[in-house]
Parts: sequence; structure tokens; C-alpha cells
Amino acid sequence: MGKTNVVRLIERENIAYTIKEYEVDENDLSGVHVAIQLGQPVEQVFKTLVLKGEQKGYLVCCIPVSEELDLKKVAKAAGDKKVEMIPMRDLLMVTGYIRGGCSPIGMKKKFPTFIDETCELFDLIAISAGIRGMQILMNPQDLINYIQAETKDLCKQ
Repeated sequence: MGKTNVVRLIERENIAYTIKEYEVDENDLSGVHVAIQLGQPVEQVFKTLVLKGEQKGYLVCCIPVSEELDLKKVAKAAGDKKVEMIPMRDLLMVTGYIRGGCSPIGMKKKFPTFIDETCELFDLIAISAGIRGMQILMNPQDLINYIQAETKDLCKQ
């Protein structure tokens, strides 16, 4: 696979990263399947979810692939009354990415972004490189700084 826009953007900032490619299974686009393909612990592979707040508009959350988002915690983090996942059909239009290839880096617009606080437990986490079949491993603090994200407790207990 060639360089994605995500790779170009982080290279421009001289951020250290490693690319890992995996076999895409159209029947199983789950993040857990991706983590298994990569040989990475599920706690260190993060999925990117896009939501819309009742008052504040679109926002992005990155959480471990084996976890489930707690919408009440996200709403509180975003300072909104209520948030909900955007319909899958809107993902490409809003972000420029498709399901299974959505990255918190390089979206069409800059949205408030929250990363689950567990990312800080690791030296490296994996996020989508912007296409199915490719992940980027990078230091979570580099990611937080680059996309100006906040770390919060975002997952259901």
C-alpha cells in the first residue's frame, strides 16, 4: 500500500510512527479482528468513532477496539446534553473516511476529539492510517498533541 494522507501529515510534523498492514476481511471489519490480525493487544488498538452532539455538533472519540462507548460520559466530556453516533451513511461525507478506515488524523474538518484515558498506559497505540488494511503505531502523547485531543474516561464499565 502507498502512503496515505494520514502518513503524509504525521511525517510533515516529524512524528515517529510504524506502519502495520493487515488482511482486510469484508465480513469482519471489527477492531478486535484487526488487533488479532496485527498481533497487537486489543487494549492498544484504538477505533475512531464519530458522534454528533445535540448542541455542539460533530465530535470524535478514540477508544480501545474491545470497549464500548459510554454516551453519557462522552456528552459530559464534550459539554453537551446528549450525543449520538452518526449514521454510517454520513461517515464519508462528514470525515472523508469509510467504515474501517476512519482516522482521527486528517478528517475533512477539525472536530473536538477525545481519546480514552487508557491510551496513556502505553508507549504505543495503533490507529487507522486512513484506509482499511493499514494501521499506524505511534506514541499516544504525540497523537494527543498533534490532533489537540483531550483524554477522558469514555468507556462503559
